[in-house]
Amino acid sequence: MASNDPEHREEEAGETAAGEDEDTGAQIAPIVRLEEVTVTTGEEDEDVILDLKAKLYRFDKEGNQWKERGTGSVKILKHKETGKVRLVMRQVKTLKICANHLILPSIKLQEHAGNEKSCVWHARDFSDGELKDETFCIRFGSIENCKLFMETVEKQAEALGKTEEKESVEADAAAGELEKLSVGGESKSEEKPADEKPVVVDEKETETKVE
Repeated sequence: MASNDPEHREEEAGETAAGEDEDTGAQIAPIVRLEEVTVTTGEEDEDVILDLKAKLYRFDKEGNQWKERGTGSVKILKHKETGKVRLVMRQVKTLKICANHLILPSIKLQEHAGNEKSCVWHARDFSDGELKDETFCIRFGSIENCKLFMETVEKQAEALGKTEEKESVEADAAAGELEKLSVGGESKSEEKPADEKPVVVDEKETETKVE
């Protein structure tokens, strides 16, 4: 029979709560054991030159229209050993690559008509696992970020062009020196020593007498 006494009801509630909180000593093992997994992005050997939020579009030649590739982080990366510079952009949620190409001295960026927050360029892109000629348009949240992106890409392209020109000049100079060494070696091998005299054979001494 339930008691109407508030104090008695509180004692019963306390005993019930104590029973619920009682430690039985039982241990429950997890059904699935999760292990830490190291995720590699392929960017571990590269330095980040620029990292900005943007939305990327690709021009569809067949449909003659711009198609959205994704919204995410666009990065300019420089390899620590080779010095090669590339542009990589990943979608913000899935981290799927929507742009991945080298920045070459020949790259040209220009402001998209009618929008100072956007710019367009052509590149040989590898985001789909094969090289394709693509025309990209990228839009930033501000005019300042768009200008910063264009200036950074153009600066890297100019620096790479100077490096390639210097390497070409050095290679030509090395080839010229090697050619000089080769020609000099051939001429020396053909020359006769200064103190060498022609050998004269006396035919009389070489005759064999027959009796």
